[in-house]
Amino acid sequence: MQTLRDLGQLRSALVALRAGGHTVALVPTMGALHAGHLALIEAAKDRADRVVATIFVNPLQFGAGEDLDRYPRQEKADARALEQAGCDLLWMPTADQMYPDGFATTVSVDGLSKRWEGTARPGHFDGVATVVTKLLTAVRPDIALFGEKDFQQLAVIRRLAADLNLGAEIVGAPTVRDADGLALSSRNAYLSDDDRARAVCLPRALERAAEEIADGAPVDHALDHARHALTDAGFSVVDYVALVDEATLEPVTEPAGQMRLIAAATIGGTRLIDNLAVRVSN
Repeated sequence: MQTLRDLGQLRSALVALRAGGHTVALVPTMGALHAGHLALIEAAKDRADRVVATIFVNPLQFGAGEDLDRYPRQEKADARALEQAGCDLLWMPTADQMYPDGFATTVSVDGLSKRWEGTARPGHFDGVATVVTKLLTAVRPDIALFGEKDFQQLAVIRRLAADLNLGAEIVGAPTVRDADGLALSSRNAYLSDDDRARAVCLPRALERAAEEIADGAPVDHALDHARHALTDAGFSVVDYVALVDEATLEPVTEPAGQMRLIAAATIGGTRLIDNLAVRVSN
């Protein structure tokens, strides 16, 4: 596996990777890799001839008071894991390469960015859209893979890539979970043992709400039950629990079509997000 930091070297390396008509898949990450990231690498290997991963902790998507400074960083361990997983090239740009002096352009995706995480974390998706645009234009992959755990992010990136004709197929990979159901996340490292034990209430509350909705319960009742389950488990803040249309992310009150239960809540100072597909019989 090649490991590069310089953009000029990246361009030359990509020419070599594509030699002979090879296709390229991109897996962007912020590092602190876990099994979910490595599952993306495996999925990328199934879909393309060559796999490029990136590690960049993007300052633009962190708001004031968020965890940019303490976000876990473990570049050497991450590089080893990627090489063992079969990644062909790792690009780890520096902040001054991504955002040099005088950088003044940001990308904003209207509509999909406004609710949910967009309300809880103002400016977050502008930072995501900007860095993903830069990564996609630098690598020019045939396909780019993102985890479904950040479902709103995935929807925003799909819209972004389509609107700007960035040329990459955007693929969502299923959420990878621990044995007890908690979605894998780099931020899970912040949880104390007690908070980790209680955090599993988040996926369980979503599962119960999905069952209630599938059984015909009113949506608002199912969502209320989920919120109460989270507060009863010790979540100090519940930013949202909602049933939304998968394409538009607009709230759904009468279940139909492809839907997602989405949630964000804080336990022990750690903010967790999760989502679950919901299907009902017509």
